[in-house]
Amino acid sequence: MKRVLCTLCALLITTISAQVSAQEQEFETVMTPAFTPITWERFVNAKNEPHNWLMYSGTLDAQRHSLLDEVNVSNVDELELKWAYQIPEIDRAETVPLVVDGIMFITEAPSNVVAVDARTGRQYWRYNHELPEDLRICCGRNNRGVAILGETLFMSTLDAHLVAIDARTGNLLWDKEVAKHDSGYSKTAAPLIVKDLVVTGIAGGEFGIRGFIDAYDPVTGDLVWRTYTIPGEGEFGVDTWLGDSWKTGGSATWITGAYDEELNLIYWGTGNPGPDWNGDVRLGDNLYSDSALALNGDTGEIEWYFQFTPHDVHDWDAIQVPILADLNIDGQDRRVMMWANRNAFFYSIDAEDGEFLKGSPFATQTWAQGLDQNGAPIRVPGMAPTYEGIMVSPPITGGTNWYSPAYNPDNGLFYVTSFDGEQIFFKRDEDYEEGERYTGGGGRYDQPMDAFQSYIRAIDPTTTEIQWEFPIMPRSSAGITTTSGGLLFSGTADGYFFALDANNGEELWNISLGRRVHAAPITYEVEGQQYVTIASGNVVYTFGLDD
Repeated sequence: MKRVLCTLCALLITTISAQVSAQEQEFETVMTPAFTPITWERFVNAKNEPHNWLMYSGTLDAQRHSLLDEVNVSNVDELELKWAYQIPEIDRAETVPLVVDGIMFITEAPSNVVAVDARTGRQYWRYNHELPEDLRICCGRNNRGVAILGETLFMSTLDAHLVAIDARTGNLLWDKEVAKHDSGYSKTAAPLIVKDLVVTGIAGGEFGIRGFIDAYDPVTGDLVWRTYTIPGEGEFGVDTWLGDSWKTGGSATWITGAYDEELNLIYWGTGNPGPDWNGDVRLGDNLYSDSALALNGDTGEIEWYFQFTPHDVHDWDAIQVPILADLNIDGQDRRVMMWANRNAFFYSIDAEDGEFLKGSPFATQTWAQGLDQNGAPIRVPGMAPTYEGIMVSPPITGGTNWYSPAYNPDNGLFYVTSFDGEQIFFKRDEDYEEGERYTGGGGRYDQPMDAFQSYIRAIDPTTTEIQWEFPIMPRSSAGITTTSGGLLFSGTADGYFFALDANNGEELWNISLGRRVHAAPITYEVEGQQYVTIASGNVVYTFGLDD
């Protein structure tokens, strides 16, 4: 990636960050300005108000595409820093803020939320969720975002609670324990509003939990339905688990899904079976781990499922964000669910019934010869972890991971942050103990990370062929957003935020923010000006064109 920025830009960013941090320490809590309460109709028609960013993936179909075009391929190189908000907690930020009528809601590590002026970054109020000291978490003190309905925010917390917060004042409205944190359950993902329900998943797949997806009443916090992602005694699929291994089988649901209003289906991904790398104690396909689930939007009943990696022994969670679009595949118009999976295969699947349509690798992989006519992997023999260790591609982090992909309806391309790497996988014998890690092995690299390559890859979902790729070094874990200005925004592990031409992958602009970009960008508009926001390190930066 070319580096074109001056030291003055970096100094300006540092100065503004310090100023914002100092201002925050002295700031008194105030109410936000009045905004129009968020109704279900506004979610359904979110594409018609691109000045806002109303949910984690922007719209219910999770395309992460904005119709804004003030910033475009001809002027993106004129972007300049408008404000920066310093998150007090020194941790990596994975937040995707919401923007509602000029108000931005930012989640912070470990389980806090703040409201700021989306035009200036000035803070209105803050809510801090107190956490117990005996947290058992896998992969960082993270929070990725909130949901909003009416004038209420909904946030998951690391101690496996769901909280409702007054979006005007930051006052707590209710606090519900979803699961026992001391058993290894936690929550990090933004909820999804589906009509009059708050739909939310669970994390903790490395602790022998039993995964589920919940729906809650937004007013009372009462549980409306719960769908377990591992079948129980007497249920279909329980025989895909050896003995009682289903009770500690993982299959967490730790990233936000999507929803189709016409089909009334919620789409949600599930994580690895447990223990992660020793499948000997859980022989079978291990339903519904590593699967896409289509749930009835009213009852949570599983309407169909598609399992990407049966009997996964490489920790290739299928928790990627599903993206929905109307496509013509082989001459037939279909509602399609697009999915770039951690196992390094891209899939186009019929969103109505789960029929496999197309699939092929989008990143380096050595574990499968391909996919059969039903989309099931044709495995290469001898690729399961051993006590001594065996080299396999992709690595544990996958061909991609949880970071958000995007789809651009203007050109029909799907974009994903991908990684071509390999890792030595090994297994070990391990007994389950409640609340303790239950992984049965692990992995290690035998080369430095700079020996491998990361890319933004553009895929035609009607053929699953890669159209172009943009190299990023080192491995990126940033999400992607596209716009009708012909742009693609993303970031890098070494702290660069950049814009590409969404049609051909040409780099048009970049800026060094100094810390890892471990989140996805958003774009919005206030008083006629378009802004682009990204979290880098523990700072949220916002850019716009010269006034």
